[in-house]
Amino acid sequence: MHFVGVDLAWGQRKPTGLAVLDDTGRLVHISSVSTDEEIREALAPYVEDDCLVGIDAPLVVTNASGNRPAEAALNRDFRAFEAGAHPSNTAKPEFSTTPRGARLATALGLDMDPGSTSARRAIEVYPHPATIALFRLGRTLKYKNKPGRSLGELKGELRHLMDLLSGLASAQPALHVAGHPPWRTLVADVETATRKSELRRVEDQVDAVVCAYVALYAVRRPADITVYGDFAEGYIVTPTLPADHQPSARPPRPSPISRAVQEYAARHPALERAGEEFVALITTILDDGGINYLSVTGRTKSIASFAEKASRLAPDGKLLYPDPLTDITDQIGIRVITYVQSDVTAVADLLADQIAVLDDRDMGQETAREGRFGYASRHLVISLDAGRAASPAFASMHGLGASVQIRTVLQHAWAEFEHDIRYKGTIPDEHVRDFDRRFTLAAGLLELADREFSTIWDRLRPEVAEQRTETADDDPRISPRELAAFLAGQYSDAGWSRTDHYAWISGLLLELGITSLDELGDALRTVDDVQISAQMGYRYPPGAVRRLDDALLAVYRERYLGLHGNVHREALLRTRLERMGGAPQ
Repeated sequence: MHFVGVDLAWGQRKPTGLAVLDDTGRLVHISSVSTDEEIREALAPYVEDDCLVGIDAPLVVTNASGNRPAEAALNRDFRAFEAGAHPSNTAKPEFSTTPRGARLATALGLDMDPGSTSARRAIEVYPHPATIALFRLGRTLKYKNKPGRSLGELKGELRHLMDLLSGLASAQPALHVAGHPPWRTLVADVETATRKSELRRVEDQVDAVVCAYVALYAVRRPADITVYGDFAEGYIVTPTLPADHQPSARPPRPSPISRAVQEYAARHPALERAGEEFVALITTILDDGGINYLSVTGRTKSIASFAEKASRLAPDGKLLYPDPLTDITDQIGIRVITYVQSDVTAVADLLADQIAVLDDRDMGQETAREGRFGYASRHLVISLDAGRAASPAFASMHGLGASVQIRTVLQHAWAEFEHDIRYKGTIPDEHVRDFDRRFTLAAGLLELADREFSTIWDRLRPEVAEQRTETADDDPRISPRELAAFLAGQYSDAGWSRTDHYAWISGLLLELGITSLDELGDALRTVDDVQISAQMGYRYPPGAVRRLDDALLAVYRERYLGLHGNVHREALLRTRLERMGGAPQ
């Protein structure tokens, strides 16, 4: 005999959850479908022989308005537990003719009379009061999406229900769900859900398991079942409410900040994964652009840090972030450290060209406009561009943003030290003014140092271009240092690239058979750099290695795409090649 649960949607556009137990109470099927045809097809193998189908939907509705007698009777027992039934009447379009549940039962050839002894039957059940009676809950579990309920609350309550159902393995009658692989998948889906909509299909299927267990319970323990109403005017079958069971007190309503923190806690694992993806994406963009940088790192704001920031007040006493989940934009934080100020600008321009920049603030300029020295950093708020947002490869980042700080290594040193002293340490009141002066003095000195580094950088480039070095070993590749000097002269207007990138592209040159600067010069002689720049539409100063990369692509085309060292970025290079369709062959 099979015991079937159907969490039936009242319309065919919403999902219906299905679950089937065998005669021992073992879960043998669980799924989510939509149409009546899909329901019949999925259940056909299980209702051909003896079966009892528990349907969470009205089967018999005859009253023109208000509640059915069954609903009124059930509500008297379960309303205090917040498990009352919604009113069903023929004034509602879905019940103006034969209810969907009755049509389904008839199509499957099932007897709907709760007092019948037929081998193949269907009964109307209702999960909420069933869980109150079965698990002696003081109130219903709040896993249904209602206004004011956070994602974290929904996930916690749904997982609690699933744990309770798993615990029925030792009950009478027993329910065995833990060993069924699709059930384990549903548990994982709850854990990883980042949106409320992702819980809906899980919720429907879990409700279907409750319906199937009520059908099993009704057969195995008929004395502990209550039938509210009758077949003539409609009925609901549920485990009997224990006589000594009392509802629990209504819990205090959580504050908006508390709800936001709970939802942030539920999102946190997914945000951590998305943060790693953002770091990888930005690193790829900078490497592809040939930008010189020291490091790209990221962090996801801790739950405690989010809670503290969400509680901050503005001078007028109102919350600084009224909607913390939206207003706090640094939940995912990325930091790019460069060597000189010109690279800060290059990074910002490159990111603006490649992804969506929602906000861009130059904190150094804002500090300077106030006539003082202090914190200096470029702050961007970014999200995926339209192309990446539509790609399944970036699904974990869809709908999310990240805060990107771009600063030189000297600006970073000042900011980190100042933050540690001011916010993680305790400055005695008598030292505050003196420390402010010293931090300002340090900021001015570091700004001067940054300028000197930039001057050194700019002055060194043309001189390096005139130098040639000889390799002292048997490595057939052009040495990175030699290549850097050559490219500084070849692309005098280009920025420096990362040191490891010169070594990387030297390996590609070796694959092409180019082992000397003379051979490289010959290969590039026919390249029209102005044309390539126009075709690529650089909106940022690309590094020297990127300029060489594009020139080699223009010269060798498909051969360059096929190099072993380019396997990991063939699609990216092909996109570039399409943009330079008129480049030299």
